[in-house]
Amino acid sequence: ILNGIDVSKMNDNDLAEVRNKEIGFIFQSFNLLPRYSALENVALPLIYSGESKKERDIRAEGALESVDLTDRMHHKPNELSGGQRQRVAVARALVNKPSIILADEPTGNLDSKTSVDIMKLFQDIHNKGNTIIVVTHEEDIAKHAHRIIRLRDGLIESDEINPNPLRHS
Repeated sequence: ILNGIDVSKMNDNDLAEVRNKEIGFIFQSFNLLPRYSALENVALPLIYSGESKKERDIRAEGALESVDLTDRMHHKPNELSGGQRQRVAVARALVNKPSIILADEPTGNLDSKTSVDIMKLFQDIHNKGNTIIVVTHEEDIAKHAHRIIRLRDGLIESDEINPNPLRHS
């Protein structure tokens, strides 16, 4: 059940629509299209939602604003720093206003300062009501989470509530 919808009985097309609208994905390697600007990369999921070009651009610009990147929206990925590329990836994950964000090693390719910036951004997103699931090997990144589930050899090794997740002001 996802937001009151029984997804176990859905066909592939309906599942794809749910994934597009309800789940935002953030990858370690960013997965940005090199020939597209930041704005075009962020707008990409909206194409599959059937939004008009005008609406895609408005929403993509809003998502870039939420990650403080409107000044770089017309730049291509190779013209952006690693932290900026990751913020574009975060904006792309947010553009459809999903209820869940899945982040696979979102700080794995970033320096420690930029990693903290990304975790602060996740904190802000979480404070707005989104569920964020982060996969990481970095203990200092895991300390930001409210709940930490550790896996070993594909099995759950521990499942703990973190009473004092790291916070940034």
